[in-house]
Amino acid sequence: MKAIRVAQYGEPEGLTLQERPGLVPGQGEVLINVAGSGVNPVDWKILSGAMKAFIPLELPYTPGVEVAGQVAAVGGGVQQFAVGDQVFGFIGIAGGFASQVVARADRLAHRPARLSALEASGVPAAALTAWQALHEHAQVGAGQRVLIHGAAGGVGSMAVQMARIAGATVIATASAANHDYLNGLGAHQVIDYTRTAFETAVDKVDVVLDLVGGETQARSWAVLKTGGVLVSPVSPPDAAAARTAGATGRHFATRSDGVQLAEIAARFDKGELAIEVEVLPLSQAAEALRRSLQRHTRGKLVLDASR
Repeated sequence: MKAIRVAQYGEPEGLTLQERPGLVPGQGEVLINVAGSGVNPVDWKILSGAMKAFIPLELPYTPGVEVAGQVAAVGGGVQQFAVGDQVFGFIGIAGGFASQVVARADRLAHRPARLSALEASGVPAAALTAWQALHEHAQVGAGQRVLIHGAAGGVGSMAVQMARIAGATVIATASAANHDYLNGLGAHQVIDYTRTAFETAVDKVDVVLDLVGGETQARSWAVLKTGGVLVSPVSPPDAAAARTAGATGRHFATRSDGVQLAEIAARFDKGELAIEVEVLPLSQAAEALRRSLQRHTRGKLVLDASR
């Protein structure tokens, strides 16, 4: 099998593509021949060493948190998947940038039939983050107004669609180049953050989904209704600012969940959700991480494990 390996924390230039021994699934696990691996901000955050205090990894390691591919073998106790099944999943914090992975069966779901394997490989982490932010932490509902920062990225583009499906009015911030894209996904209003301060263009929202952090998050309290919710997987909202605004701040880490992922897959197969991906070869993982680090990608970058 082939795998991208990180020998030491630092920059993407340190990544190498290596031949590695094949894998064997254990109890409750599934071996996947990987077709594609999604690229996510957490990949370069871990690579930088910024997260090693609370996500310790034994070096060298293989980056990558999500994949899609075909089941090659199943371990003991696995009944929901069989050899030959097409699956996808948020497999954990590492291991995905490879031609084979082993993952717990409860972190996987059958791949949506409407998506190619490469398209599906960009779905799990982003879609689960958006789903959990909106449905578990914000409890978004029909008639609400939802502001989504960083809406054109992987999580943001999923969140725009999910909030629309829930019956909310969706307001998105993004550069002008992505306005048509977001309108096509169902955003009702798109604000060009490079030209307009969002707090001058919108107010009285029920939910803010902050995918940017920093100053953007700090300014978001001003647009929330009393009793509103600011949710961020990026950074913990300021508790004092939340009290002043009469609102609630929630920070969370995305959870692997095969049951939720199966529900998301069903929405793709119904045509309710869509994803845009840009494909790079696995051998260009360093370039993919550099581009992700710039935070201006539309949809998802994915790695083709066959190249």
